[in-house]
Amino acid sequence: MASTDFGRTVRRWRDRVAPEAAGLPAGGHRRAPGLRREELAMLAGISVDYVTRLEQGRAENPSEQVVEALGRALRVSPAEREHLFHTAGLVPPGRGTVPAYIAPSVHRMLDRLTSTPVAVSDASWTLLLTNPLYTALMGERHGRERNGAWRAFLGSGGRVRHTPESRRALEAAVTADLRMAASRYPADRRLRQLIADLRANSARFAELWDSGAVGHHEASRKTIDHPQVGPLTLDCDVLTVAGTDLRIMIYTAEPGTQDADRLELLAVLGPQPLVADPDPREPGPTEKPSSSPSQSPTALATRRAPGESPTRPAEG
Repeated sequence: MASTDFGRTVRRWRDRVAPEAAGLPAGGHRRAPGLRREELAMLAGISVDYVTRLEQGRAENPSEQVVEALGRALRVSPAEREHLFHTAGLVPPGRGTVPAYIAPSVHRMLDRLTSTPVAVSDASWTLLLTNPLYTALMGERHGRERNGAWRAFLGSGGRVRHTPESRRALEAAVTADLRMAASRYPADRRLRQLIADLRANSARFAELWDSGAVGHHEASRKTIDHPQVGPLTLDCDVLTVAGTDLRIMIYTAEPGTQDADRLELLAVLGPQPLVADPDPREPGPTEKPSSSPSQSPTALATRRAPGESPTRPAEG
């Protein structure tokens, strides 16, 4: 019964999300006013087949991360998010877990930043949402590579240049962030697992964690080596929304510079097709990702509102 109710709810709420509200083109013939199945699948980062089976009640026991990803894609309110979890037969994550909810007002704000690389992360520096220009700038990230702390200590490397000094500062700041998140969200099992895995596999993280090292993020300029347009030196700021631990990472170029020209060119080139995991804090997706078209301006899944002071992010 839970799977049937969940599927009906997803299907009904899919119809009410206008494509343009999700940053998608509204052209072409549409049998329904809302999102197509493949569009919802793309926004949530799961396969079209799995969305179909969920809506038809043929897929049972959707995971917490899948329900959370679908809720973000459907832009549900807090009460609707709770209802969605209940119809899936799940208890909504409690107050002791890292928040992953992105309010519709934040979605609308991000929808308007189409010419600016933007990424949204949670308190553990896990990417929740990116726009196409951020993906074009930084490349695709899947599984644990979507966590900034994992990338900083155990990742396969990225496009951001680092000096030995900036690398040490980054590692100290990320460790401090995770320590703060662990104290604020003691019931979050994925956060505990992330910290345990980092301690077990990174001697540097274990050293910083055990020593109680502290660090802080500052506004920064980063050079990103892009394989198509060349190096871009951009200002990187993180904004936060009052009352949340979500972070919006924003990259901007100084007007009239070669960096600004290259960023404009990158906006034209766009990202390659991308679908991210429903919950990037896990090693990989629960279901097989779909091979979907390019993302909407806020396709896939951090924040502070206008008026707060920017800080340096954990990692690009």
